[in-house]
Amino acid sequence: MREVNQDNITEVFAGYFGDETDPRFREVLVSLAGHLHAFAKEVKLTHDEWRKALEFFVWAGDITTAERNEFVLLSDVMGLSSLVDMINSDPRATSSSVLGPFHISGAPPLAVGGDMKRNFEGEVVLWQGFVRNVEGEPIAGAEVDIWQTAPNGMYSSQDPDQETYSFHGIITTGADGRYALTTVRPVSYTVPSDGPVGAILNAAGRHPWRPSHLHFIIKAEGYRTLVTEIFPDDDPYLDEDTVFGVRDDLVIRYRPQPAGTFPDGFELSGKVEDAYSRVDFDFVLIGE
Repeated sequence: MREVNQDNITEVFAGYFGDETDPRFREVLVSLAGHLHAFAKEVKLTHDEWRKALEFFVWAGDITTAERNEFVLLSDVMGLSSLVDMINSDPRATSSSVLGPFHISGAPPLAVGGDMKRNFEGEVVLWQGFVRNVEGEPIAGAEVDIWQTAPNGMYSSQDPDQETYSFHGIITTGADGRYALTTVRPVSYTVPSDGPVGAILNAAGRHPWRPSHLHFIIKAEGYRTLVTEIFPDDDPYLDEDTVFGVRDDLVIRYRPQPAGTFPDGFELSGKVEDAYSRVDFDFVLIGE
């Protein structure tokens, strides 16, 4: 079509799709193009700004590795990751939250009550709870994939001094649906700010801090996979998470415990000789 102009370019774009195009693909791409076209017209995008944006994406591609995905990080700090999580969450289940760019697949198995802190020093925390369905019934055989930062604020994939699966483990629940582990309390940390995402944060006057948290991916046959994070209520960055991951139902409290005061029936592989903190949190999954 020769008569393309500002007013009809989105309509012309939509008309270029073939008859056999997947309907959902067409719906998403036409909507995306329409919003991009409207954005460019609204802000009167200049050639220099457009070129700068393309350079930004090239830079993001150049800095992305198997251990660091700058595009995931960009989605996180722009709030898109969290928005997709919220759109696809069911209010009957535990809220989902951002995966983040540092998950490593294939973590080693961790027994219920296992120790994830190993030789690291820090405030010891006992995490425990149950994986249930929306009817409150325990889910046996659920895989609870857990990972966190080390006390230095770095994930193992960022830190050459840590083993590959440092502070990673997968617990499989038994018939009672229980998971439990000992670890050290994770710390607040900054997202990587030495790349294009950091340039955006700096230009916007935003900090790169995230509140401390544990990550979880929970899978069980017949249920939707849950990707989420759990945050302490006393973290200074709880209300200004740079990736917008905090939800009300994902906030917990560390409860101080005297040494040796474990609940009945607990078997812990990690030595806990001193006072520690305890967290009780149940996950609720929804059927597929």
